[in-house]
Amino acid sequence: MVGDGRFERHRACGTQGSIGLLQETGETNDLVRAQMRRDLRRAMEDSVTPRQRELLLLRYEEGLSHVAIARRLGLDPSSVSRTVRRGERNLRRCLRFARYR
Repeated sequence: MVGDGRFERHRACGTQGSIGLLQETGETNDLVRAQMRRDLRRAMEDSVTPRQRELLLLRYEEGLSHVAIARRLGLDPSSVSRTVRRGERNLRRCLRFARYR
């Protein structure tokens, strides 16, 4: 459907969407992983809010639990959980679109 906003949201992700092409041409897993990392970095920049990015990095790069993040930042654990979940959803949508373009 033209004009429903979905294309514009996904286009904002800015990912290259070449994972499928790499697999079809028989490139190595290293190239696929490198492309996935680039797509993830771009999606982190373009498809999540600064707060979501901050909490996702604390969760996955530092390995902190939602409770530990909440204590560190003075937030309610349920707010941390909800924000992380929304950020994951935004990333998943963006990366899913990149894979099938």
